[in-house]
Amino acid sequence: MTKLGFQLYSARNFQPFSAIFPKLAKAGYSEVEGYGALYASASDGEIAALRDELDANGLSMPTGHFGLDMLENEQDKVMKIAKTVGISSIYCPFLLPDQRPDGGDGWEAFGRRLSEAGKPYRDAGFDFGWHNHDFEFKELDDGFTPQDYIFTGGPDLSWEADIAWVIRGGADPLGWIEKYGDRITSVHVKDIASEGQNLDEDGWADVGHGVVGWKAIMEALTVHDVRHYIVEHDNPSDIDRLITRSIESFNRY
Repeated sequence: MTKLGFQLYSARNFQPFSAIFPKLAKAGYSEVEGYGALYASASDGEIAALRDELDANGLSMPTGHFGLDMLENEQDKVMKIAKTVGISSIYCPFLLPDQRPDGGDGWEAFGRRLSEAGKPYRDAGFDFGWHNHDFEFKELDDGFTPQDYIFTGGPDLSWEADIAWVIRGGADPLGWIEKYGDRITSVHVKDIASEGQNLDEDGWADVGHGVVGWKAIMEALTVHDVRHYIVEHDNPSDIDRLITRSIESFNRY
């Protein structure tokens, strides 16, 4: 059975995490994924305590998100955090709207910037890559997308594929898996509610309770070297429901 992780950002509104970790372990998760606010301002002692809590609950944190500014300007801190909690794959997760380029040349330059930012981490033995949202799949005037150009500029970048965001960007996830599947080292497993449903949850759904065709997507992913599958929901209203229903659905795929 494929191991399943849980993006802790999904539980940011259901604190403390010390109450979340036992729920995840009991439900059958074995991994969690960190995000910037979880550790960006944490002390060394707090990071060590986080690792202790994970260990006590039989959980590991093999993947983590770090903002671009931190990746570029606080390399020693990022690597110390990663080594302390056991992260082996580091992903840059986002680019603010006012920082996004306009055209293909700008996005290709951004890919080069990402690749350069990742070099120290790759040299230290970490997997390093990009985590997508929807804006990377909006076609540019030349018919290509920012995601194409990011990967052209950064040929050594891994990809943490957020499948539901690919769909929300208007793209076909199966086509993108076929095109860039050799880049995918982690996958965000999330679902989209039927139109007009779950508006209080920004239109997201627990895995298996939305419209994303996860069975076909999982079949397409099995031929690639995907190391981590990670449940995420950007704005759940019931964390216990999300935790239990999502892993139950995933285990059927």
